[in-house]
Amino acid sequence: MYQPPAATGPRHGRPGVLLVNVGTPDAPTRAALRRYLREFLSDRRVVEMPRALWWPILHGIILNTRPRRSARRYAAIWTPQGSPLLVHTRSLAHKLAAELELPVEAAMRYGRPRIDAGLDALQAAGCREVLVVPLHPQYASATVGSVHDAVFDALRGRRELPGLTVLRGFPTHPAYIAALKARVEAHWATHGEPEVLLLSFHGLPVRCIQRGDPYERECRDTAQALVAALGLQPDRARVAFQSRFGRGEWLQPFTDRTLHELGRARTRRVDVLCPGFLADGLETLEEIAREAKQAFLNAGGGEFHYLPALNDGPGAVALLAALVRSRLAGGAADA
Repeated sequence: MYQPPAATGPRHGRPGVLLVNVGTPDAPTRAALRRYLREFLSDRRVVEMPRALWWPILHGIILNTRPRRSARRYAAIWTPQGSPLLVHTRSLAHKLAAELELPVEAAMRYGRPRIDAGLDALQAAGCREVLVVPLHPQYASATVGSVHDAVFDALRGRRELPGLTVLRGFPTHPAYIAALKARVEAHWATHGEPEVLLLSFHGLPVRCIQRGDPYERECRDTAQALVAALGLQPDRARVAFQSRFGRGEWLQPFTDRTLHELGRARTRRVDVLCPGFLADGLETLEEIAREAKQAFLNAGGGEFHYLPALNDGPGAVALLAALVRSRLAGGAADA
């Protein structure tokens, strides 16, 4: 005859938060990059080609050529504490936990720490409600959509499931725009204002937009809101897209070509901010702060300033605290 389990005292019912960033390799080595790129480029939301066409390219060419080059680029930005993206994301989780007085875990969509490990830690802390916050301000299927997939895959087959909410994005949230504005104005208070402020977002294939992805619109919404908050004339700010991959058509204008044109026009100074990256990583510290800077200077430009991401600063903590509190109170994440 069935006997119910003995009471073990009240169950914890507090919510927990899982911050999810895009990912990072374990080390700046060829072997680590091969593992990371294999996982990243095997995601059907990242590469939407049929497997029969993509698999020979990925396993026969890319994974045999790209890891060595990528490892050198990661080595240029690696810190004694590890990957900058992981260092900032973990620190942000720690500070957010102190601000909210709630359990907060950090995870990566690709690489480690893994999403299932973060969910396990929150469950062990007694969290029966979990709010997943992808650290991608603008929604894209390849980022926020992929986090949705990974979270639900991690919960598949579990006996006891938490109440779950996954935030969609926050392209024009007042706390996000305020944090970006503060970042820019703090830099300008010390260094003066540039001739041009370039807002560089991660690229996306045009076919994704044609299939209904709202990413480009949300990037431009962010840029418009920030430029208005700064009180800039429209001709002093530009939007561009970086990090394209492959031969297909990608969102334009391209960041590297825009900076080359600004350099050839003898622009006295350009400041670059990357509002699509909440924390600095390879795409900002190497691609923009090193490679793009050199392209601008080589083309004849004057000063180049890269403005760091929000990282684990007070603006990022205030933003995420506002998002979490609003959602836990039953409000909209982008309000």
